[in-house]
Amino acid sequence: MAVLAQLEPKAVFHYFEEICGIPHESSDTQAISDYLVAFAKERNLYVRQDTLGNVIIKKPATSGYEDAPVVMLQGHMDMVCEKTDDKEIDFHTQGLDLVLDGNVIRADRTTLGGDDGIAVAFALAILDAADIPHPALEVVITVDEEIGMLGAAGITTDDLQASYMLNLDSEDEGQLLVGCAGGMTAVCHMPIVWEACNLMHPVCMQLSVDGLLGGHSGMEIIKQRANANKTLGRTLKAIQTAADIRLVLIDGGKKDNAIPRAAQAVFVVEAEAKDTVKQAVQTLQATISHEYQVSDPDVTLKIKECTEAVAQVMNRASGDAIIDALVLLPNGVQKMSDAMPGLVQTSLNLGILTMKEEEVQMGFSVRSSVGSEKNLLALQIRTLCEHLGGQYTESGTYPAWEYKQESKLRDVMVAVYEELYGGKPKLDVIHAGVECGLFMDKMKDLDCVSYGPQMYDIHTPNERLHVDSVQRTWEYTLEILKRLK
Repeated sequence: MAVLAQLEPKAVFHYFEEICGIPHESSDTQAISDYLVAFAKERNLYVRQDTLGNVIIKKPATSGYEDAPVVMLQGHMDMVCEKTDDKEIDFHTQGLDLVLDGNVIRADRTTLGGDDGIAVAFALAILDAADIPHPALEVVITVDEEIGMLGAAGITTDDLQASYMLNLDSEDEGQLLVGCAGGMTAVCHMPIVWEACNLMHPVCMQLSVDGLLGGHSGMEIIKQRANANKTLGRTLKAIQTAADIRLVLIDGGKKDNAIPRAAQAVFVVEAEAKDTVKQAVQTLQATISHEYQVSDPDVTLKIKECTEAVAQVMNRASGDAIIDALVLLPNGVQKMSDAMPGLVQTSLNLGILTMKEEEVQMGFSVRSSVGSEKNLLALQIRTLCEHLGGQYTESGTYPAWEYKQESKLRDVMVAVYEELYGGKPKLDVIHAGVECGLFMDKMKDLDCVSYGPQMYDIHTPNERLHVDSVQRTWEYTLEILKRLK
C-alpha cells in the first residue's frame, strides 16, 4: 500500500509518491522527464520535451476562462540527493523510502526532494483534474535547477504565452517571494603532481570532519554554520604547522548549493610525528567546538592511522597549494543588505571538494543581488586560484530577479491569502536562486511570484514536508487560478 494514500489532497500526494519512486538527481533526470511526457500524451495534452529534458505541457482554459491571460505553473524536476553514512541507496536506480511521521513526510535517512517534487505533483494534479476552473495553463518543469538552473537557462520560450507565472519552489508557507539574488558556479582547479613517497618511516593517517548540520547554501548561509571543506583545510593547515605531511586523498561536499556536512583527507607523516599530529587535531577540536557550539554542536574532528600502504603521494608543492587554497578561498556571508535589514546581499559556498587523477576541484555557489559584487567574488576566486598555480572556470550564471513595483499577480495572491488565512503574507526578496529571473529575462512582461508549502531542512537527510501545509497551499493555489480572469 502506498505510504501517502490516505492523505489529502489525494491527487497531489499520489503524484508526489510516484515522483519519489523515480530516480531524479540533478544530471540524472531522463527517467522523470520521460514520465512527464508519457503523462501528457496519455491525456492528449500538448507536450514538448527539449534536448536538455525540460518538459512543457499545455492545457486549454476551462469554460469561462477562454479570454483570461495564460498562467504558467513552474517548478523543477531534479532534486539534491544527500544521505546519512549508514543509509544504503543508489540514487541512480532506486526511489526514496518515504516515511509518514505524524504530520510530516520524510525519507528514510535521505533527502526527500520536496524541493521541488511538490511543484511537479501540484502541476500534475491540476492537469489531471476535470473540475478545477483555470485559465489556459503552461506547465513548465525544468531540469538541473539545483546545479545552476541549467534547464531554465537553456530552455526556449517561443511557444510560451504566459502573462503570469506561479513558481512553486519556495518552502516557507506564508511567504511570497517577489525577488531573488543572481548567481553562478565557480570552480578552482588545483593541479596534482604525484611522486613516490620519500619519507623515511611513513605512517598513513586519515582525517575526518563530521557531525555538521549543513543546509541550503542560499537560505541557510545566514546561519553561519560550519563548512566541512573549509574546516578540513583549516585542520590540515594546523597539522602541517606541526608536522611535515604529504597528501594522498582529499574529499568533501558534492553539491555547490549544499553546505557540506562532512569531509576527509588521507596523508602520510613520519612515524615519530604521529602523536604530534593527533595532539594538533585534539587542540583544534576544542577550538572549533567552542566556535560552533550553537550552530554545529556536534562537529567532530577524528584522526586515525590507516592500514593500507601508500605508494604515491602528492608532491609537497601541489599538496601545500591545495591546503592553502582551502584556507584562503573566501566562504560564507560577505555582505548584508543595507536596503533590506536581515537579508544577505552577497555570499558564496565552497560546496564541492573532489579529487580527480590530476587535479582537485573546489566548486562554489556564488550569490548576490548586486551583479558587481558577484563579479568581484568571481575575480577573487580566480585571482587566488591562479596565484596558487590553479585554473579557474565558471558556469551557470543566472540573473537576479528584481522586485517589480507593479504586479497584478502579487496583488491577487495577497488578497486571496488574506481571505483564506486571515492575515497578511510576508513579501520577501531572498538570497537564493529562483528560476523566475531567467524566465523574466526571456519573457519581458512576465509577472512572477514564488511560493510553496512548508518544508524544513531541505538539501539534508532531515528534509521534511508538512502535510497540512500542502493541503492549505493546494487550496490557495486553486483559488488563485480561479481569480486570474
